[in-house]
Parts: sequence; C-alpha cells; structure tokens
Amino acid sequence: MAGLWRSYQVLMTRYPWTVQIVTAGSLVGVGDVIAQQAIERRGLAHHNVQRTAKMMSVGFFFVGPVVGSWYKVLDRLVVGGTKTAAMKKMLVDQVCFAPCFLGAFLCISGALNGLTVEENVTKLKRDYTDALISNYYLWPPVQIANFYFIPLHHRLAVVQVVAVAWNSYLTWKANKM
Repeated sequence: MAGLWRSYQVLMTRYPWTVQIVTAGSLVGVGDVIAQQAIERRGLAHHNVQRTAKMMSVGFFFVGPVVGSWYKVLDRLVVGGTKTAAMKKMLVDQVCFAPCFLGAFLCISGALNGLTVEENVTKLKRDYTDALISNYYLWPPVQIANFYFIPLHHRLAVVQVVAVAWNSYLTWKANKM
C-alpha cells in the first residue's frame, strides 16, 4: 500500500492535472458501482454498465476539471494555511461553490440520462434540496481538515476518497427516476 501511495505521489508531482482528472472520473465510477450494488441492490447481472460509463464521463469531464480548477481559484482567493483561512475557504466553498456544483451535476446527469428540460427541472426541484442538505452534513468538516492539513495538489484526491461514499449517494440521487 505504501508503494502505491508513493507511486501516486510521483505521478501527482509529474502530471497533477491528469492524475486529478483520472482519479475523479474513476472514483465517480466506483461511487456509481457502489450505488447500483449496495444501495439499489441490482446484482451483477442487472448492473447498468452504460450508466457507470456515463457517470465516469461526468467525473472525467466535469467533476475533475471543475473541482480541481476551483481549488486553485479558492487558494488564490483565500491565502494562507491558518485555521482562520481554512474556515474561510470552507465557507466560500460551501456557500458559493457547492450549491452551483450540485445543481450542475444533477442537470448534467439528467441530460445524460435523456431527460427533457422539463423533466430535468422537475427532477432538480425534487432532489436538489435533499442533496444540498446532505452535502452540508458531510462536507464542511471534511473541507476544514482538507484546507488546513492537505497541500493544494492533494486536495482533490482527499475529497475524492471521501467522495466515494458521497458519489454513491449522489449517483443514486442523480439516477433515481
């Protein structure tokens, strides 16, 4: 395990952007597999591989680039590694970024699932508030620790490890019709 972590760190040093995006896409996919198998109890015979591929593409092309870029912007907006700076970063992240990100994630997932604009709006009205409230239960303590203890180039990875559980919930919520 230590060797795997060292390899990951070497790759993060050489190719931070690529590794962050691949990590995000892979872990969104893992979250969908967990959602289908543990939450929805589909079983392997009824696993929707196409859905997992769609969710991975959301991770590769939306979650990874957007969250990775956001952390760079946030680090420029709120400078420092103090407890106060970590708290400010968490507040800006949760008040400004999280609501927009969740809405976009749910809309993109709905569009990839073939929902019409009207169906997507209805689904967003039904699911958005629950997802945002759940977000506020999980992410503020994670983000305070992340912003205080974790270097910038590892933040997306930390978030994605915690997000395996979150992605399971979110992909279940996004694909619940």
